[in-house]
Amino acid sequence: MDPFEIVQWVIRAVLALLFVGMGVLHFVPGPAKGMSAIIPPPIKRVVPGVVLVRFTGVCEIAGGIGMLVPGLHVVAGIALIVFLVAVFPANAYASRYPERFGRAAIAFWPRLFGQVALIALIVIAIV
Repeated sequence: MDPFEIVQWVIRAVLALLFVGMGVLHFVPGPAKGMSAIIPPPIKRVVPGVVLVRFTGVCEIAGGIGMLVPGLHVVAGIALIVFLVAVFPANAYASRYPERFGRAAIAFWPRLFGQVALIALIVIAIV
């Protein structure tokens, strides 16, 4: 294993811990309620917030585990990138209402840079 492959493996392990950990929080009542609250109302009119929160939790857990499975890590990484893009509207919505969403309302630009940084780490981990 060359040094870059070792770095990739370490990044995949860290991403797996991050995404599985965040995914599990989607099933903990308090955090799940907060996550449901930041989903923009037009989206919740189509799909109930609790369904979206659980679905995204499953996606994060599956993606995190997939990052550790040889042969699946590329597909899992691509799926996690799609996931990060798909959930960004909820994060952007929350950033507009910090008085309403508290800690979940990370300012728009830091949140965007954080999402881009995660996507960049995923790309490094799967190339």
